[in-house]
Amino acid sequence: MPERESRAGSGRQGDGVTAAPGGLLDLLKVAALVLGSDGRIVLWSPEAESLLGYCASEALGQDAGALLVAPENRSRARELFRHVRTGARWAGVFPMRHRRGWTRRVEFRTMQLRDAHGDIHALGLGIDAETVRTVERDLALSHILINQSPVGIAVFDPDLRWVRVNPSLERINGVPEEAVLGRRVGEVLPTLDVQAIEARMRQVLETGEPLLDRQTIGRTAADSQDHAYSESYHRLEDSSGRVLGLAMAILDISERQRASAEVQQARERLAVIADAGARIGTTLDLRRTAQELADVTVPQLADLAAVDVLDSAAGHGGTGGVRPGDPAAFQALALTAGRPADAFKAAEGADEPASYTSPQVITQCVRQARPILLRHVNARTLRRVARDDAAADRLHRAGVHSYLAVPLVARGEVLGTLSLYRTADHQPFDDQDLTLATELAARAAICIDNARLYGRERATALTLQRSILPREPPRPAGMEVASRYLPAVSEVGGDWFDVLPLRDGKVGLVVGDVMGKGVQAAAIMGQLRTATRALARLDLPAAELLSHLDDIATSLGDADTLATCLYVVCDPRRGLCEISRAGHLPPVLVDPDGTAVLLDIAAGVPLGVGGVPFTSSRRELPEGAVLALFTDGLVESRTAPIDTGLNTLRRLLEDTRPSLEETCDILLDTLNREPDDDVALLLARRADPPI
Repeated sequence: MPERESRAGSGRQGDGVTAAPGGLLDLLKVAALVLGSDGRIVLWSPEAESLLGYCASEALGQDAGALLVAPENRSRARELFRHVRTGARWAGVFPMRHRRGWTRRVEFRTMQLRDAHGDIHALGLGIDAETVRTVERDLALSHILINQSPVGIAVFDPDLRWVRVNPSLERINGVPEEAVLGRRVGEVLPTLDVQAIEARMRQVLETGEPLLDRQTIGRTAADSQDHAYSESYHRLEDSSGRVLGLAMAILDISERQRASAEVQQARERLAVIADAGARIGTTLDLRRTAQELADVTVPQLADLAAVDVLDSAAGHGGTGGVRPGDPAAFQALALTAGRPADAFKAAEGADEPASYTSPQVITQCVRQARPILLRHVNARTLRRVARDDAAADRLHRAGVHSYLAVPLVARGEVLGTLSLYRTADHQPFDDQDLTLATELAARAAICIDNARLYGRERATALTLQRSILPREPPRPAGMEVASRYLPAVSEVGGDWFDVLPLRDGKVGLVVGDVMGKGVQAAAIMGQLRTATRALARLDLPAAELLSHLDDIATSLGDADTLATCLYVVCDPRRGLCEISRAGHLPPVLVDPDGTAVLLDIAAGVPLGVGGVPFTSSRRELPEGAVLALFTDGLVESRTAPIDTGLNTLRRLLEDTRPSLEETCDILLDTLNREPDDDVALLLARRADPPI
């Protein structure tokens, strides 16, 4: 009954009393307790029971310190109690003991009370501290969002009167907040469509359904010109569903409407840039990267596009600049046309070298490192565009009427040009086209430069590696040997192999793999190979040789230099072999009857780890048996576990009827169609015993 009466009275305005169920105080659940002069509890609210777990019958008359405070905190509690009894107030967070034994941090406001007899009591108002922090954070966030938002925000009460205006809306209205509070929209902004605005407000208050992006045309005190506003309406409710009022978000969209055509065009251009980001630079192949740039520009920007790179930039030396007075030598890398049949006849062919004189546009473009726009071209001006008169005539017959040349500049070096032509599109290139083309060229130039530098480094590493590896392994007595080295499609690594003649007719077989890619890996590989050949001359046991290599590896490159290695010493006279591994894959031994087995040899640690001894294992090597040494690039795959590759290798080696050379080709064709890693392969068969 009391709850019903309070709700029924909530609509009464004349007496100034309004019930507010579900308000902030209900959310905070403020607990009240009163202590007598002796520190015992004399009053205990239901909220105190919710907060600390004790019902009134359990709490009343009890010593508050003994009941609610842990022993280690009681001296502090008594001190605060004495402080409050003197008339001082205290506010802060105090750990209280819950009925169930755990501690709850409570934020208190305490004060002295006196009854009719003059007795002193202490009143404590407590709230769960975490609840207080949550409310404080929410209020702070709301304050920041409202006051710092670039969107105008207004709050109205249920009678449609202003109760809050943020700074952005003050600027839109041209009226300060204090001038609008307590007033309705029509009283402040009569030039707006007040009737429509208030109809929307009432609809949202009644239904609770928001209205989004409703537009109003009118003027405010901020400007004498009409503006277009986008308005969104939301009903405000408390946690119990009681309607508190209405919030509006207002955005001036006048400029957006006036520039709608430009915005659409800008979106299209951004789409081209986004497309370029996804399509250009998918590989480190120079020619493909240039073709990707040309493909992106047609037909979105041009009807015909060509990418030409300076010879000095495409080669292995020099810079991409052109000295004054010198002709510019280019390599045509890519060509794309909306109508290929006509355009390819008109444009210079890809893969063909071309030389342009100083007055020609493309030469000026790379020399000055700036774009050149020819909005309108004719038969005469096309002679400054094309490399010769015949090419100019072809471009003219194809209908080229506008031309744009943009330099490809990366890391301060001019690499070449992007040439754009318009034929079917009758609109000439404009400044916005120039901006877009410059952006595309700048993005693509980095990719082209990466591809160029990568190609240069890969060629250097490959040349270094091939110069170090044996072109044809020696043919030791009593052993038949075949080998292959296959560089990776992407980056060259540090794989190597070697066949070493040893004393007493023995033969050393080596396969290794330096971890890493590029020139550094190839250089370290060369040093390790040289060290292996030198150590092998000392006729060291296999494990001891790897120990010395491990010491050497720790001094090469940086601290992270590691390499795997497999070293086999074959004695064809005795039919034995000694095998030692440094983190490398074990060899496969194919018996004369065709059975192929992956030898179980202690793996060891990679060279460069240091401090771990190596071991070796001896195996019989009967006449006709084949040893297969290889690097992981032969058997690894992105789509299958390495065991799959090893099993396939064993199965292929069981057919040893072909020659070792043919077997090498079969293994590479079957296991390594497009290698992602270098491959070194060494096959050795014990032949007839030497005499």
